[in-house]
Parts: sequence; C-alpha cells; structure tokens
Amino acid sequence: MRHDAQGLVLTIASDEAVTAYDHFVLGYLKNRLDLPQRLKALLAADPGFGLGHCIQGYLMMLGYKQALVPAAVACEQTARALTAHATPRERAHVEALAAWIGGDMFRTIAIWESILRDHPRDVIAFRLVHFIDFWLGRPADMVASVERIMPAWSEADGTAYATILACRCFAHEEAGNLLAAEPAGRRAIEIDPSDLWAAHAVAHVMEMQGRRSEGLLWLSGLAPHWEGGNNLQHHLWWHAALYHLEQGNTACVLDFYDTRFRNQASPLTIAQPDVYIDVQNACAMLFRLERLGVDVGDRWIELADKAEARIGDCLSAFTLPHWMMALTATGRTEAACRMIEAMRSFAAGRGTIASVVRDFAVPICEALVAHRAGRHGDAIALMRPALGGMHRLGGSHAQQDVLEQIFADAALKAGAAADLRLVVERVAGRRPIPLARMIGWRAAAEQARL
Repeated sequence: MRHDAQGLVLTIASDEAVTAYDHFVLGYLKNRLDLPQRLKALLAADPGFGLGHCIQGYLMMLGYKQALVPAAVACEQTARALTAHATPRERAHVEALAAWIGGDMFRTIAIWESILRDHPRDVIAFRLVHFIDFWLGRPADMVASVERIMPAWSEADGTAYATILACRCFAHEEAGNLLAAEPAGRRAIEIDPSDLWAAHAVAHVMEMQGRRSEGLLWLSGLAPHWEGGNNLQHHLWWHAALYHLEQGNTACVLDFYDTRFRNQASPLTIAQPDVYIDVQNACAMLFRLERLGVDVGDRWIELADKAEARIGDCLSAFTLPHWMMALTATGRTEAACRMIEAMRSFAAGRGTIASVVRDFAVPICEALVAHRAGRHGDAIALMRPALGGMHRLGGSHAQQDVLEQIFADAALKAGAAADLRLVVERVAGRRPIPLARMIGWRAAAEQARL
C-alpha cells in the first residue's frame, strides 16, 4: 500500500510512480506550464494507474473546449477499467469525471465534496471544486468548501498549504469578505512567493478596494517568481493593466496588451491561441478601452477570427459574450447570428450549462448585437432580465464588470434614466469605493447622481 504526499492511499505500481504523482499534483496546484510533461512522466511510470488517466480526463475538461471532450471520454473509459479494484476514493473520481463529461456539474461537485468529507486532504478534489464553483458563480459554496477542509491542513504542509490559503483568500474575496480574504492570501505568498493563485487573489482584493498603486507594486514585486507558470500569468498582467486603466494610463494598457497578456508571438499564446481566460482578458480590455474613446487598431480581428472558428462551442458560458464582442466589433453580423443560433441549439439540450447559456449568455449576446447596431433601447430590453442572475455565467466581480458596463453604456446612450440607476445601484452596492473613482463608471454615476 502506497500513499501520496498528503497521506492518501494510491493504487499505484511503484514508489517511482508515487513520486511522479506528487510532482504532477504540485504542478497542478502551482499552475505550472510543464503540467502535460509531468502527467506524461506519471503515466510512463505506471501506465496502469487508473487515477492518473482520470486526471488526464480532468485536464481535457478544464480546457473548456468541445474538441477536447472525446479525449476526456477515452480517458474516463480507460480509468474506469483500470480502477475496478482501486480504492473507493479513486473510483469516485472516475464517477466525477463521467458526470462532468455528461454535463451534470452539480453531480460532479457533489461527488468531489463527498470525497472531501472522508478525505479532506484530497487536494485534487478540492482544487477542482474551488474552480468549478467559481465558473458556476457560486462564491458562498467556494467559502464553505475551503472552510470545511481547513482543519485538516496546517503550516507544516508547506507549499500545498499555501495553495489552500490562496483559495481561501479568493473565495472570501468573491463572497465580499475582503477583510477576511487578504491575510490568507498574504500568508500564502509568504510561504510560497511563486503561488500564482495567491498573487491573483490578493490582486482581486486590491481591485475591489481601488488600491491601484498598491496593486501595481504587489504584482511587479511578485512577477520575478512567475517563471515557469502557465497563462495565469497573462491574467495577472491583465489585472495590472486594469490598475493602469483606472489611473488613466491607456498607453500603458495597450502596451501590456501587446507585450504581456495578448502577445501573439509569445510561446504561451502560440501554444494555446484561443484559451478561454486569454480571450476573456483581451476582449474585455478592448471593450473597456473603446468605451473610453481609445483607438484599439486592428486588435479585434484575430479575436473575431477565433470566435468564428469556435461557433457552437458553448462549454465556457462566460466566454460567449466575449466572443460576441469580437464579432460585433468587426462587423461580422452574419457570424454573430450564426453564433446565437448555435447557442440556442446548445441551450435546448440537457446539462447544467445549457440553462445558463439560455437564460444569460443568449440575451447578453443579443444585447451586444443591438448595442453595436445603435439599438440601445433594444439592448437594454434584451439584457435587463439577465442582470440579476448573470453571475451564474461565472467569472469574478472584476470580470463581470464588463457585462454590467454594456448595460450601463446602452442606458447612457438611450437616455434611460431608470435603467441607468438600476445598474449603477447594483454595482455601487457591491463595491466598497465610490463609483466616481472607477473610470468606466464615472459618467454613469454622475448621470445617476450617485
């Protein structure tokens, strides 16, 4: 009987394979770029390790890309055969993968949480729950999940504990508990300065509190530790660009766009040119810049090209409005209509994401088409019913802000005072700083007299 670094039993062939497994898990927790190579080494050390094949399927699903689902199905079938005599915990992971592939995200989460009830140190199950709860817009569940497992972890767990603290920070930030969030994130960085998720979580706290100069110092001070990280680095630089945007330094924002978080010549972007988080970063920033009257040149074009190639792929609900931003910004009305029809077709199916796409992504995308066409009253009418629940698309408060700006911009241009006040009150009720201190909300706040 062999155990991993967290003391959990593994049905695995050798001590060498256990070492490879622990190396992989640490790479996953720390957002390492070489994660595929770590997984390859693990499966080479023990080709019959069923949990390893299950995790390979998890990585396919984490891509939020329809083209990767068949590979995840193959992994699930292999893992199921290889775990027939494995531990109940390992077999439960295979069931979670099957539920995820089948589109039942709440069952997937329930299985992971059942694993954690018996094995609170199963850091793979925990990190996946944290991630998926986030992309389903469930911050209270993120908090509950991390607080349930905290008693099983301590400072003695080193860098793995830093990741738990990073998740605690981010969960509390998204739930609005900013004072509880920051100490956990800062302690995580003290333990492991290279923890990208901890750097990210504290950056979110500073964004919500309007601490722009401090945020830039925080990120620039930690950046030397990011070498070898995956494209979460891009998202961190996007946060830095947001700080610069709030300070009115749009030239610096464009420079960061071209050199830090949407550098098309960088190895990270070349390897994954249409990964969802990078697309969200890019489109949201271009939309914000154009609202401020900044000429963004031809930067929309490559994003629109990729959007056309992904029509019908609805696995990342929050990315869909971002794809639509690119299509409408480049005047691709026919492609935009095809995308909406494909979304409607997806939404008619089964699964957790189908209803989210139907109730929130479709009306927001239709509103974007109307907004670009100058039909601002139509954009308001289309989007208004989605406002109250669009957090279910996933994404952080900082990311969802661009969707709220769509509505605010339409309301300003339509002279719709009641709708403008509606969205301004919505945002002001969540932010601990006056909206007049936010560059994208200043005009709306003044018009709404808030």
